[in-house]
Amino acid sequence: MTNQTPWEPPLAGTDVEQLVGSLERMRATFRWKADDLDGAGLRTRVGASSLTLGGLLKHLAANEDYIFTHKLRGEPMGAPWDATGWDGSDDWDFESAAQDSAESLYDLYDGAVQRSRTRLRAALDAGDLDQPVHASMPDGRHANLRRLVSDFVEEYSRHTGHADLLREAVDGRVGEDPPDGWTPRSGHFTFA
Repeated sequence: MTNQTPWEPPLAGTDVEQLVGSLERMRATFRWKADDLDGAGLRTRVGASSLTLGGLLKHLAANEDYIFTHKLRGEPMGAPWDATGWDGSDDWDFESAAQDSAESLYDLYDGAVQRSRTRLRAALDAGDLDQPVHASMPDGRHANLRRLVSDFVEEYSRHTGHADLLREAVDGRVGEDPPDGWTPRSGHFTFA
């Protein structure tokens, strides 16, 4: 029988299984909120906010690569980011998404998630959640992998809440988790 909810964290897993499972649940829930929209749907705004689902897709894609490349290993983000024309502003990813096609936004996000999973798995194969990562405070103290992943679950949680409001404004989709058996209709998102 196929697992109808592959995004669900284990009921009683190890620390690593729970933390990574929570991240995967947030990724799947966010992706479900943003799934199967055209450019107009991805550009929909609510009230005075400039946030869009397309902007969130691009922002979280950039964060996937930033967290699991630069903050984890101290390496530059590399492709595809080095060829995007990023202007260095904090809002570039949110603002520039309006010019991107729906297909390119889904591909950007889905590719970043896959790269991040590979990098996180390599880090976990090399050590546990207590291992130091590249990210550090001005006084030289380094964060550990647990803090890095925990902070990213928080980032996803905040933006999945934004996605709830935006998606409801597009077509009324609401819910805490994807429905049992959901698979993405757009892009190339896979479950871990």
